[in-house]
Amino acid sequence: MDLCLKSKIALVTAASQGLGKAAATSLAQEGAIVVICSRKKKAIEQTAKEIHKLTDADVIPIAADVSKLQDIKRLVAAVKKQFGTIHILVNNAGGPPTGEILSMSETEWKKGVELTLLSMVRLTREVLPFMIKQRWGRIITITSISGKQPINDLIISSTLRPGIHGLTKVLSNKFAKNNITVNTICPGNILTNRQKELMEARSAKQKISVRKYLAQIVKDIPAGRLGKPEEIGDVIAFLASERASYINGANLLVDGGMAKGIF
Repeated sequence: MDLCLKSKIALVTAASQGLGKAAATSLAQEGAIVVICSRKKKAIEQTAKEIHKLTDADVIPIAADVSKLQDIKRLVAAVKKQFGTIHILVNNAGGPPTGEILSMSETEWKKGVELTLLSMVRLTREVLPFMIKQRWGRIITITSISGKQPINDLIISSTLRPGIHGLTKVLSNKFAKNNITVNTICPGNILTNRQKELMEARSAKQKISVRKYLAQIVKDIPAGRLGKPEEIGDVIAFLASERASYINGANLLVDGGMAKGIF
């Protein structure tokens, strides 16, 4: 199936590893020109080399912290200077820390808002004018199953992700007339470094081994396993394509059937 992404300009944030890297790789495999960013210059440059070697696509690394407005403005300006436009935006950011309402500090909450929510707001705001002008665009935000089914120790994530889903719906309503689709991907338990960190923290809290904790969570996944990053990346590439032109305002679970709710 041709996804018609050849030579499209895609910006993928927080892409040095995990789901961002997987998204960038899948888009590059489909022929897109991919700009990737993360806070660490060496890490993002190494990732660009790896994706280029695997796909032979043009991959441009830029160091930027998406929790900072000025970095976002500089990032988008750099893409505009080199390519003139952006067709596809994949909003991604590292997850906020775990914790409880009585232990999370004011600083942690503010950092969570900047990283998780405002990064999506700011990046979308910077990129939308390109898409409106060219009457074509795809905005895809990687959120979490916690936006559909709150997770007790992911209190900041469980608070902010539903807000992103609400904004996604508003944007999809307003800009569909410009041939712009706005969707979110809600991953379940995907085998990334972030997931490994969560498993280590939760298993330590329960005073059991990581292996035993993993066996416990797999029992709650009908697919019987954790997901692979590329399974998220491939869904993102599809949503970015012409083949998904009538999917708009969706908050799509990719979780192996783990979430229990209907909506």
